[in-house]
Amino acid sequence: MGPCSTAIMDLQLNNEHVLITGGSRGIGLACARAFLKEGCRVTLAARGAERLAQARDELQPGDIAVYAADLSNAASALAMVERVEAERGPVGVLVNSAGAPKRTPAHELTPADWEDAMRAKFLPTLHVMSPLVQRMGARGRGAIVNVIGVGGKVPSALNLPGGAANAALMLATAGLAAAWGPKGVRINAVNPAMTRTELLDDYLDARARAQGSTPEVVLQEMAAALPLRRPAQPEEVADAVVWLASPRASYVSGSILSVDGATAAMVV
Repeated sequence: MGPCSTAIMDLQLNNEHVLITGGSRGIGLACARAFLKEGCRVTLAARGAERLAQARDELQPGDIAVYAADLSNAASALAMVERVEAERGPVGVLVNSAGAPKRTPAHELTPADWEDAMRAKFLPTLHVMSPLVQRMGARGRGAIVNVIGVGGKVPSALNLPGGAANAALMLATAGLAAAWGPKGVRINAVNPAMTRTELLDDYLDARARAQGSTPEVVLQEMAAALPLRRPAQPEEVADAVVWLASPRASYVSGSILSVDGATAAMVV
């Protein structure tokens, strides 16, 4: 067998316009960095204008723009999509990373908690995906990747509403992929598990206070239970997102790709 090739895989994304929701931090921000490295034009959308401005400054130099919008509101999400395409051109790739449902123990749940979880994760994704998939279909091309927590596959008594929202979003991903495939639109999802983001840091702080411990000790304890003995880095999830969005994954659609280090051991 000859020597391994050192050629860089061309993902064929140069100058593609990528819209990332929830792109001001965590996995969404890591996705923005990854797409910029591929020569893409990147647009970020999120609720907080100040955090978006910080993300834009951090990502420069690069073809980057930011738009603040409440994506849980359908009219606001549609207005954002229309403004982005009018000012930045047609969106070829959509990455939905917005939304983080609140964790509530099962014995404390109220009907409002279930509704809040749908507003936090399911609806923001659908509010942006619905108008954009129609535009992509009319143009005959497009790729969508939804970032959906692995809790949609594995029920947790601490995150039942969030898991339900994630499960619904996975079903919508697969169903819409089948519906829009004939129009040239691919739709996939990635399922990350524990990832080193600000959300995880907040959880570690809260759990450490409850246990009378430190975030570092809590992280070590949690990591010891993972097959790879560590959480994911946001960049590792972003690499999977970028590949799914690229023409190098041209026959991958309707897939829910686990990027969880074998945390959820299942054949699905």
